[in-house]
Amino acid sequence: MNAVNTVLPRFLKSAYRKEPLISVLITMGVVDALIGGFDDEWSLFAFGLGTAGVTLLLKLWLRQQRRPLPAEEPVVQHYLPSRSSSPTLPMLTIAKKKPPH
Repeated sequence: MNAVNTVLPRFLKSAYRKEPLISVLITMGVVDALIGGFDDEWSLFAFGLGTAGVTLLLKLWLRQQRRPLPAEEPVVQHYLPSRSSSPTLPMLTIAKKKPPH
């Protein structure tokens, strides 16, 4: 039960952020269907199911319309050049000091 309580709010928030209008219409349809079913108001029940069903069909149709185009190769963005533009530094050598005579 606890897993449902943590997953359901995340799912609902995600759905409302992505498609707020469709989510509101589905919620309205489901609530109308529940109220109509419990109160034996079959017209409200049918209206709620119809609203939720039409909204789901609209959502599927819109998803079909937004099919992504074939993806081109992703552009690789390099933050540093492949080789340095400054000249290379000379190698440091330690000069051996000759002992005094």
